[in-house]
Amino acid sequence: MVGWCSCLAIVIICQRMVELYIARKNRSWSLAAGAREFGARHYPLFFIVHIGWFISWITESCLWGAVSAYWYIWLSLFIMAQGLRYWCMVSLGRHWNTRILVIPGEFAVCKGPYRFIAHPNYAAVAFEIFCVPLIFGAVITATIVTFLNAILILGIRLPAERNALRLLKQEHSVYD
Repeated sequence: MVGWCSCLAIVIICQRMVELYIARKNRSWSLAAGAREFGARHYPLFFIVHIGWFISWITESCLWGAVSAYWYIWLSLFIMAQGLRYWCMVSLGRHWNTRILVIPGEFAVCKGPYRFIAHPNYAAVAFEIFCVPLIFGAVITATIVTFLNAILILGIRLPAERNALRLLKQEHSVYD
């Protein structure tokens, strides 16, 4: 079990490092294009929750867990979530970021998975947060971190995004 857990942990670390690099590059481009950042004060909470999630599922699975009898279901859902997440990234292109960056005068992206659901990237991450621990029987981590992530997304992040878009829309209409 430790071998599979380590392999998946390495894959996720590599993914996150590449994604943070892309986000940093896209942030520079967005700021150069006149973007305004919103929600910077809550941004560190995502790192705390995600690092806590990562440490927790590994620790829980090593201490008490065992590979789930349904590991193949959880792994399949994780892989599908990854596909959705990367579809989001490709659809957003330079606009994809881990931060809330809005370029005045730009329109919301309405292609790819965004044609069907408003925040598919958050859905993909929520599935990932829930499924990965369950592969290794880390039920406590899956439950607690899924709850914390829901509070962050629904209670903090989405309202901050809506507020950012509303403020910029109001400013844009004043100048029209």
